[in-house]
Parts: sequence; C-alpha cells; structure tokens
Amino acid sequence: MNDRLDCYVGIDLGSTTTKAVILDDAGEVLGRGITNSRANYDVACAVAQAEAFVDARYGLVRRAFAANAGLADSTVALLPLIADSFAEAKHLTALAVLREELDRAAANSFYATWQPALGDALGEIVDTMAAEAPKLFEPGAGRASDFFRDLASAAYMELCEEVADPGRLPHDVLIGVFDKAIIQVENQELDVSFERHIDRGLDPLLDRGGLQGGPRDRAAAAIRHAIGITLDEREHVGTGYGRARLPFPKESIRSEILCHGLGAHATFPATRTVLDIGGQDTKAIQVDGNGIVGSFQMNDRCAAGCGRYLGYIADEMNLGVHELGPMAMKSTRHVKINSTCTVFAGAELRDRLNLGQQREDILAGLHRAIMLRAMSLLARSGGVHDEFTFTGGVARNPAAVRALVELVEENYGKRILNISEESIYTGALGAAIFAYRAGHGAKGDQEAAA
Repeated sequence: MNDRLDCYVGIDLGSTTTKAVILDDAGEVLGRGITNSRANYDVACAVAQAEAFVDARYGLVRRAFAANAGLADSTVALLPLIADSFAEAKHLTALAVLREELDRAAANSFYATWQPALGDALGEIVDTMAAEAPKLFEPGAGRASDFFRDLASAAYMELCEEVADPGRLPHDVLIGVFDKAIIQVENQELDVSFERHIDRGLDPLLDRGGLQGGPRDRAAAAIRHAIGITLDEREHVGTGYGRARLPFPKESIRSEILCHGLGAHATFPATRTVLDIGGQDTKAIQVDGNGIVGSFQMNDRCAAGCGRYLGYIADEMNLGVHELGPMAMKSTRHVKINSTCTVFAGAELRDRLNLGQQREDILAGLHRAIMLRAMSLLARSGGVHDEFTFTGGVARNPAAVRALVELVEENYGKRILNISEESIYTGALGAAIFAYRAGHGAKGDQEAAA
C-alpha cells in the first residue's frame, strides 16, 4: 500500500443532516460521514467530511487486516473497540466545550437572580454526564443516536429533573441555558485527532481485543500504517438543499437531482426510477442505463410529506422520529388523513385522538398520505419502472416503505424495490462520483455518465 492515497469527496448538505462520501483512486467507497446540519453550514460540511475521513481510516485498517490471513478475524472485535474509543473521546471533548458554553451562557445578567445555585447545578450536571459517558460507549451499549446533541440533550434533561428546584432554580432556567449553549457547541469544530488518539491509546485497545504475540505486533503495525497514510483530497463536489452555501467553486456544485440519480444508479445499476424523500423536499427521478436523468418532478413549494413534516408529527405526539414508523406498523385499521399540510397537521391529529382513534392507526394513515403525495410526483415524472430505488432518510422508516410498496403495487403492479442500508448517503455518493470523474478527466455530466 502506498503512503499516499488520492481521494475524491462528495458532500450532500441537506436541511437536517449533512453527509460526506469519500472515494479512493479506484472509485471505491473508502469512508462515509454524517452530522446534523447546523446554522453554520461551513462547520457542518467540515464535520461531515472529518467523520468520513475517520471512517476512511477504519476502511484502510479493514483492508490491511483482510490482506493478512492471520488478522482477518481480529477485525470483528478490534474495529468496534477502536470506533467506540474514538467516539467516547469526541464525546468527552464536546462535553468540555459544553461546560464552557454553559458557564458563558449562565454568566448573562438575565440569570443573575438564580446565581450561584445555577453555576453549582450546571457543574454537577456536566460532571455527572462525563462520569456516565463511558457507559454509552461500552460494547453492545446500543446508543440511541451517534449525534452529540441527541446524547447530551437526553442526559441533561434527565439530570435537570433531579437538580431543579421550583423555588430556588426553576427547570425552565436550566433548559434555557442549555438551549443557548448547545447551539454554540454545534457550531464549533472539535479539536480531537483520530490519529493522535488511536496512536496514543493503541496498547489498551489491543489488550481489550485480546491480541497477543505475533498477531498483536502485526495488528499494531497495520493500524499505525493505516493512520499514517496521507489522504490527498483531489476533487470535491457538493450538492444538497444548502449546496449554494458550500465552500466550493461553482463548477464543483451539482444539483440534487443529478447526484441522487447517479448515486442510485451506482448502487443499483438496473434502477430506472428513483424516489428520494429528504428533510425538506421529495424528488421523483427517471434515469437511463447510464444513470443520466431523463425527467424528474420535485415538490418545490411545500415540505409537507418530508422529513421535517414527520419531525413535526413526532413533536405533536411526544415521540422520537425513529419511533413513528415502528408504531405505525402496529396499526390494525386504516385511518384516512385528509391533509398532510404541516400547518394543519397538529389540529387534525388532536381531533382524531379526541375521537378515540389509536395513535398507531393515525400514524399509519399519515404515512399513507405522505406516500400518496410521492406517488403523484412519480406519476408526473414518468411512472414507476420495473426496478426502482427509494433513497433518503425516510427510506429507513418501515411504515413509509410499506405504504410505498402497497401504493406502487396498486397502481403499477409488482415492482422490484431497492433500499440500500446506506440510502441516506445516496446524494453524497453521486457527488463523490462526479468528483472522481472530474479528477480523471471526464468532461460534462452527459459525457461523464456515458
């Protein structure tokens, strides 16, 4: 393996998450990264790209282990330990920044009435969060999320209940300070290096992985070589809802339509129809055998039926977005939802709950209503061909998939439905392929796709 490796980066800056995909010089996926989209799009882009390069290091270690027959089995145990160790280091670094921002927010004169109790409570909360953090990264811990904001929010809210005092330190004050602080934390790039962390902590990780003797020495050498390889960023291409804000030249920006079409084609070459439902929009795309877009339709005026809409529904029902699909799958009867308008959704939900209808039945009806909107876009784009691909974050929702399959079969008959485990990265993958082609002399989208 060379000590330098050319890389090609695709960034999909979506309205809710920002994704990055890195291809190596053979056009193979080397790493993927994802983060929350933030108020600062430059930071979101940098964080997603940094996550992808960390994942690329895991990929290089995996390749090195696979090439060594004596180490192949070690990947199963050792790579998760490395990943969890670095995730814990990032989490603790972010907690340290959170403490600083909490102190800064609490120092505002608005909170003078509640001092010094507020400062003492914040210190107690963050100390407890730091002490309990290692439990989140134990083998098999099953974290609810990999995003710091989600993990920190859940822990902070729980601890607030314990330290809040209505007469001395109201719960709302603690929440208000956190809301101000977490925004500042998210808009910073953390000073934590994967290479330095793993190099310094490699021996304990090898101990935990149970490696001894020759296999231990070979594993250590393979890991150190992998983290020492220089990854040269040759080309970048950006896409997504916020692509105009990406720090790339104009010629390195591609539309979401082109990138999702090409990304879906690269993943499933026989696909001819692509449906992407993201946080802010829905896209129905028709592609040919080379991944070239022939036609498309997109909801360009309203986010109803997209990820943001599902987030609003989750808030109305006091659920997590990830809980909506599984709950809807428990439905025993159809409930017809008259509107998927976000403005009126809350009122209709409350009316139906007051009528005694079950939450799971209401949610099943909502998912079907969302997919009816998507079916309209598919019909206007050219229909559903024999093999089609569902991409975007909503493709992870089992109730949305079930409703889509039912409606496609009702309208077009049986079709082959493709959903990749990495469906949320489809747009970033397409962007990375465009970057790869640009780096290898391809000219223009039509010529590059041919």
